[in-house]
Amino acid sequence: MIKNWIGKIHLWLGLASGIIVFIVSVTGCIYVFNQEFTKLARKEAIYVTKPSVSKILSPSQLFENAQELLGEKKIGWVNIYNKPDKSWVFSSYKGNSEATTYFNMIDHYESVYVDPYSGETTGSYDEKTDFFNIVKYLHWSLLLSTKIGQPIVGWSTLIFVILLISGLVLWWPKSFKSAKNLFWIRWKKSTSAKRKNYDLHNVLGFYSLIFALIIALTGMVWAFKWFQAVVYVAASGTTVPPAVEVKQSVPTQVEDSKAIDFAFQQTLQKYSQAAQFRIVPPADSLAALNIYVGDKEGVYYKTHQLQFDQYSGELLSERTHNDKNFGEKLITANYDIHVGAILGIPGKILAFIVSLVCASLPVTGFLVWWNKRKTRKKPLFQ
Repeated sequence: MIKNWIGKIHLWLGLASGIIVFIVSVTGCIYVFNQEFTKLARKEAIYVTKPSVSKILSPSQLFENAQELLGEKKIGWVNIYNKPDKSWVFSSYKGNSEATTYFNMIDHYESVYVDPYSGETTGSYDEKTDFFNIVKYLHWSLLLSTKIGQPIVGWSTLIFVILLISGLVLWWPKSFKSAKNLFWIRWKKSTSAKRKNYDLHNVLGFYSLIFALIIALTGMVWAFKWFQAVVYVAASGTTVPPAVEVKQSVPTQVEDSKAIDFAFQQTLQKYSQAAQFRIVPPADSLAALNIYVGDKEGVYYKTHQLQFDQYSGELLSERTHNDKNFGEKLITANYDIHVGAILGIPGKILAFIVSLVCASLPVTGFLVWWNKRKTRKKPLFQ
């Protein structure tokens, strides 16, 4: 009787959330390798030829060159890779908080690739219409504004977690003897299409269960603040949020445009072996200049933050990866876990396969229900 009720819950929750789970899973599957495909598509813009003698230009000069191309659009951040053959990527973003759809909620989002040796632009891209950015927002909020679309995605993901657990209960065999046919799909010609579909749903669901739960739960960290708080408290062992002090600059009569050069020079001295840096210009006349340091390219789980006075370039504060408690480290690593990047290419391949399986579960589950429904409608006597 318990399994009967669980079966009904599994069915109706699956029918209610199936389309959303399918969309989120397919887009997640596509987005896993966005970095790799973007590198191929923008190869000429990303990679530059290092001159035999010349050194890179100062950050202040490169900022000035990029700003000239962007015009009135303010530079929001610049990504720098600690490799001699890579461009600096300057980005400008402005959103519209009142909009309800993706294409209306972004006023502009552009990236400019600049050769750090010559200061010349190697490429310029409208990220608003970029394929992978559209896929990301379809995955994030169904191309709706975050306040509208993300709760839909979040609750559908929570339902999917319930479906995975209830599916395991329904799959669980009554005895070990009856379990021998539950671990593989019967592909024999004599096996009916209905049976093969049933096996696809059950067997693939069983083998992907743990990894599907990890992907779903890491997705919920972004969707629900309360869930992120639960993860933080469970991992850190404290309900006290991390003490992150926001420093302010001290305004002077004359602004030193070279302060950013001094700040970046200090960062390079401290983290000469780091793979990537992100410089975020101050938001106003009092804000600090922020520089984020990533130890490995393409991942974010091990980062450090430095704050500098925007006028003098003086180091105001530094917070390294080791200064964070385990809860902070886990939240920081959430994206890398979600897409499998924390395990490198093998992890991404695993995330791709599991996402593909997750996309198939609503389809095969619907067919199981539909086939049973058709069977019940058959007349008793023919």
